[in-house]
Amino acid sequence: MSERKHAILVVCLGNICRSALTERLITMRLGRLLGAQASELEVHSAGLRALVGHPMNELTAAELVRLGGDPAGFVSRQVTASMVDQADLVLTATRTIRSGVLEEAPRALKRTFTIRELEAIVTSDGFWDAEIRSFDDLVSRAAAWRGAAPVDELDVHDPISGGPEVHREVADVLDAASGTITRAMAEAMLSDVSP
Repeated sequence: MSERKHAILVVCLGNICRSALTERLITMRLGRLLGAQASELEVHSAGLRALVGHPMNELTAAELVRLGGDPAGFVSRQVTASMVDQADLVLTATRTIRSGVLEEAPRALKRTFTIRELEAIVTSDGFWDAEIRSFDDLVSRAAAWRGAAPVDELDVHDPISGGPEVHREVADVLDAASGTITRAMAEAMLSDVSP
C-alpha cells in the first residue's frame, strides 16, 4: 500500500463544466471501488481561464446528479503551475488545454494526458501485459504508451454554450472516460500489496 497521497488534477477552461464534472465522478467512483483506500488519492480540478469562485454550471450539475454525484460545495479555481507540478496525474479536456498546462509546467509532460487519450491508452491491447502494481506504475506505463493507442477523438468539447442535450452528450462522454480511468487506477492500486 502506498505511503503518500497521490494528486490528480483535472483541467478545462472555466472549471465549471468538464473538469468539475470529471473531478466529482472520479472521486465518487474511487470511493466505491477502493473504500478507505480512496483516501490515498486527492482529486481536484481547475481551469485555464477559470470563473474563479463560481459554482458548477447548472446544466452540468444536473448531469452530475443524474449520474449519481453531488455538486454541492463545488467552487471553480484557476490552475497554477504549482498545482500542476504537485499533481501525479493531470487530465485535460482537450489537446489545446493540455498544451496550455504544459506551457505553465513543462516538466509535467509525462503525467499529463487528455481524458480521452488516457482512456484509450488503459484499454489498449497489451497495456496490462506488464506488471502494474501501483498508481505510479500506471502513470509511467501510460506515458510510455502515449501515441501507441489509437484515439478517434482526443478532445471533449465544451458544452458551455449548448443546451441540456449538449450537456448530456458531454456528460456521457466524461462518464464513460472517467469510469474507465478510475477502474484502471483502482486495479493498479489494489495490486499494490506489500509482501
